[in-house]
Amino acid sequence: MQSSSRFGRRAAGAAAAVLLAGAGALASASPAAAKANLLAIDKVSLADSGLHVDVTYSCDPGEEFQLVAQAVKVTDEHISTRAAALVKPGDLVCDYESRTLRLKLRPELHAQFAKGDKAEVKVFYLDPNGFDYAEDQVTATL
Repeated sequence: MQSSSRFGRRAAGAAAAVLLAGAGALASASPAAAKANLLAIDKVSLADSGLHVDVTYSCDPGEEFQLVAQAVKVTDEHISTRAAALVKPGDLVCDYESRTLRLKLRPELHAQFAKGDKAEVKVFYLDPNGFDYAEDQVTATL
């Protein structure tokens, strides 16, 4: 009987040690590291030259992502108004911190957004191989 209770205490002790080690690793991890490569659209607004999109972003140091923003006017027609902006990798500060940008989306030639239009806005990272990451999308009334 004593050997089974001794085994139980050892197993419980080992489980507690594993739990404490895991909790210590989690507590010592940088809180900023947990939020890298994130994107969020904060605000979409109409501007004289197109649309403004306020974005909060965070990316890992050394990443070569481009930040892409695209907007499409929601209509029943097959031809819709589009606008876009691109932030090149050298213009992004990638250090795990959350940062904000105001992107100026330029519409296609002869395309316009107007007050009251609905626009679907999407932001994402594009890596050097053409894959997209960490997207956010909203529909906004201008």
